[in-house]
Amino acid sequence: MEKLLVAKIGGNIIEDQDSLDSFLEGFSRIKEPKILIHGGGKSATQLASKLGVKTEMIDGRRITSAENLDIVVMTYAGLLNKKIVSGLQKCGSNALGLTGADANVILAEKRPVQFVDYGYVGDVIMVNADAIQGFLNMGIVPVFCAVTHDANGQLFNTNADTIASEIASAMSKNYEVSLFYCFELKGVLEDINDKDSVIEHIDLEKYSQLRDAEVIADGMLPKLQNCFDALQKNVSKVHIANADFIKNNQTKHTTLSL
Repeated sequence: MEKLLVAKIGGNIIEDQDSLDSFLEGFSRIKEPKILIHGGGKSATQLASKLGVKTEMIDGRRITSAENLDIVVMTYAGLLNKKIVSGLQKCGSNALGLTGADANVILAEKRPVQFVDYGYVGDVIMVNADAIQGFLNMGIVPVFCAVTHDANGQLFNTNADTIASEIASAMSKNYEVSLFYCFELKGVLEDINDKDSVIEHIDLEKYSQLRDAEVIADGMLPKLQNCFDALQKNVSKVHIANADFIKNNQTKHTTLSL
């Protein structure tokens, strides 16, 4: 079965031009078919502040009001997406920037109100693997931002980690998929104050232990849950690493398994 690499970048990789350029250069060198997903929450928050729009977070998750949705779409689908696509073109990768609405690739529904109303946040219900396959067949590198739609004209802010997991899972029917979550740290840390305290392997049992001991918390919890969701849906390999891992997969990182 042909291999496919799915990578998600976030955090300071996107905010720091040198880190982004380095990542895109390494990513472009990968010969196998590949897909890139990016977030951009920090940039959206900065733009909201400049525009005088309040940003509200609960447990590390963004509350997306109508005003914030406009800012998210402008930032993710506009500035950041095209910045990344142009960087890939510079490196010789023929990339295409996409939201979930383009080619009806990612369909979502509004997150139901339970204890918290997250506003215009969407949960993925379908990934159009055939459409993505069409882009790959043309030698195009799809670059997805964290915006989806409901097929009724409504756009949603959707967690980029979840989008990466869902895309990797959908493509696993036709590929041996490796999923990489790349950010500024080397992996999941045993001690947040020690950047070298990387936990090199986490399975479900270890995950439960780390969660109960509160070694991992906040934003890392949903990230790891997305990792295990992908593994349970036949994604072959899942890694959490820094940007250098794409260039040199011998660097210390975290590998997930069931």
